[in-house]
Amino acid sequence: MPGLFSKVQEFLRSPQGRKYTDQAKRYASDPKNREKAQGMLNKFRGKGGQGGAGGHR
Repeated sequence: MPGLFSKVQEFLRSPQGRKYTDQAKRYASDPKNREKAQGMLNKFRGKGGQGGAGGHR
């Protein structure tokens, strides 16, 4: 879907898109926020943060 990606790129080049990009970079630079985001990604991916002992069946 090149149309979708083109629209996303266009938005990111706009003043509002740059504002949100800068805001996200500031948020990601904080170690506490980075840890929270990593935990959410692991939960979303099904890793759950319980370590590697459980595994999927």
